[in-house]
Amino acid sequence: MTSPAHRAPKAPGPAAPDPRRWMTLIVASVATLMVVLDVSIVNIALPQAQSDLGMSDASRQWMITAYALAFGGLLLLGGRIADFAGRKKILLIGLLGFAAASMLGGLAPDPGILFAARALQGAFAALLAPAALSLITVAFTDPKERARAFGIFGAFQGGGGAVGLMLGGVLTQYAGWRWCMYINIPIALVAALAARPCIRESRAAGDRHYDVPGAVLVTGGLVALVYGFAQAADGGGWTAPATLLLLAAAVVLLAVFVVVEHRSAHPLLPLRVILDRSRAGVFLANLLIGAGMFGMNLFMTYFLQVNLRYTPLQAGCAFLPFSVGIIATTTLGAPLVTRRGPMTLMAAGTALATVGLFWLTRLDTASGYAGEVLPTQILVSVGVGLFFLAGPNMALSGVDPHDAGVASAALSTSQQIGAALGPALLNTLYVSAVTGYLTSRGESPGQAPQAMQLEAYLHGYRIAFIVAGALLAAALIALLALVKSPRSTASDAALPLPSH
Repeated sequence: MTSPAHRAPKAPGPAAPDPRRWMTLIVASVATLMVVLDVSIVNIALPQAQSDLGMSDASRQWMITAYALAFGGLLLLGGRIADFAGRKKILLIGLLGFAAASMLGGLAPDPGILFAARALQGAFAALLAPAALSLITVAFTDPKERARAFGIFGAFQGGGGAVGLMLGGVLTQYAGWRWCMYINIPIALVAALAARPCIRESRAAGDRHYDVPGAVLVTGGLVALVYGFAQAADGGGWTAPATLLLLAAAVVLLAVFVVVEHRSAHPLLPLRVILDRSRAGVFLANLLIGAGMFGMNLFMTYFLQVNLRYTPLQAGCAFLPFSVGIIATTTLGAPLVTRRGPMTLMAAGTALATVGLFWLTRLDTASGYAGEVLPTQILVSVGVGLFFLAGPNMALSGVDPHDAGVASAALSTSQQIGAALGPALLNTLYVSAVTGYLTSRGESPGQAPQAMQLEAYLHGYRIAFIVAGALLAAALIALLALVKSPRSTASDAALPLPSH
């Protein structure tokens, strides 16, 4: 008979669920809602901000690009910092930093300060977004509860785009574009105050290694690339020495980034994650779709507010079908992933969105909302919604559990990089097209009759939409050429979900 002193110790049972997990979900969802809301709210405010601060057409895209560049370039590093420094601590730093950057943007006296504030917002968003997602993952240990939590989290993100459009229209029209910056301050402060007593701190075990050189190289390379685009639009042209120097610097920096990641013991982006053929195809398609979609939204905003003379509120309402279409497709289309397969949905969705963007090349002086804008919004929203629904399934299928977090973050990063590069490239082509149109008719920009100026704008929009459609067509080609049938595993459902 074994004495009590020599009995084998009991195996530890499962950890008790965090009693504050649902409050953690609410706070984390509100924090990232602010990040999503800020993207759509700025789109509506941009025309008024450009007029108020005297931005040039060539530089206006920095209001969108500066944010997306910092967010996309630092997102992987931000997730790693949150894991090792403490997710709650980094969430609080991200919230307070986002509020301070928003205050700076609202007070900006000139475009340079505004663009810097937007970059700061993106940097702090790169801290708080992965911290919030990680806190939800850690707080919910039961698979069923975690699935429900991610569903609620996704609903917050999906609704954020629609709320941002309406709120941006109301604030811009009745309070001024600066309030589209100030509105982040109370949201961030309330979330931070609620986070302190309601969220439990958590950290990842292991050595703390941060690939700072990798983050600097990839962000610097992307900034040089966008500056090269802007320099081409600002009168230098594609063959100007400054443009060529910036583009060459971008290529060198990004090439060195690949070398550093290959040799680093703790890389920011392990190359094994993106060297898988199917996963690389999804990442590339995600980047191209982000570029085309965000570029479309930029010029759609100007078409509505400048050519159709919509008020900011009317423009915000006019964009609602786009957000509703994405939300409805990603919510109601989930059963199609298992019935039709993710590859079929991604290809069909990308083809549908491509048709929608090419529809906009029909714009002329007689074009209106019902004939051109609304059909495009429906086609593109349903198309990209199908891609967003099936893309994570394919990108995360078969990934090593150790790389699940970085693969998820890389998927979101690829879209943010597309969101930075797309508006920059399309705006450069737009400016060149408008200038060429007026010059060929013996007029100079800013001095042509109003009717001819509006026709020049339409010509520029058409060029931008042709290229945006070509980007989505390239995404479809990448999917068909690179992506193979999915390698579905039983563990895929437990992988962390990316936040778009």
